[in-house]
Amino acid sequence: MRLDIIGDIHGCFAEFKELTLKMGYSWKRGFPVHPSNRKLAFVGDLTDRGPESLAVVESVYNLAANDLAYYVPGNHCNKLYRYFLGNKVQITHGLETTAAEYEQLDPQSQMEIKRKFMELYESAPLYHVLDNNKLVIAHAGIKESYIGKHSSKVKTFVLYGDITGEKNPDGTPVRRDWAKQYEGKPAVVYGHTPVKEVRKINNTYNIDTGAVFGNKLTAIRYPEMELMSVQSGMPYAEEKFRKI
Repeated sequence: MRLDIIGDIHGCFAEFKELTLKMGYSWKRGFPVHPSNRKLAFVGDLTDRGPESLAVVESVYNLAANDLAYYVPGNHCNKLYRYFLGNKVQITHGLETTAAEYEQLDPQSQMEIKRKFMELYESAPLYHVLDNNKLVIAHAGIKESYIGKHSSKVKTFVLYGDITGEKNPDGTPVRRDWAKQYEGKPAVVYGHTPVKEVRKINNTYNIDTGAVFGNKLTAIRYPEMELMSVQSGMPYAEEKFRKI
């Protein structure tokens, strides 16, 4: 199994395209295909905050429909799904950019992109366990004891991280550093918490290098565990990165 796992894209379509081209993918079919049959994988949060969320959805949908990618949803994906279901969600924290793009489409195109995203989301597992249990891809990470389980507690952890229920001064949830305690055999590749450089600790890899906050979009190549990244064209926001 040879994969290129990409961190949180958050609507940064130009960077996504540049990164896949750098890794040898061809866009002849309108989405990235590798000549040597490598597949892409995504840690979730495809949309929100960046300028081209719907183009990212379109690409990942096409990849998944052609069995060329693995996708797991992130908390932003979950919120967009609830928005499309017509649930009452706050159109804040980035969803406003995706909603604005969506509202600019004609009704036919709206129906089409909504169908594609909902199909992508509904057919995705909460997290992927791949390569004979050697690799787990989960949006915000996963504890070893949760691998193989799918309770609501596991879902909350996978989407939001190890939250305490408390809030930071800026309104974001307080999260415990689960990776420091991880002792599992499978490598866990995740995103969710922006870091300036890939954070490798105890066989876990946080690959969300904050593309949408002006840093870079990163992929980890599996099983080589090599990193590839491209510089983001977004404005840099120092305060968004985790202090380690």
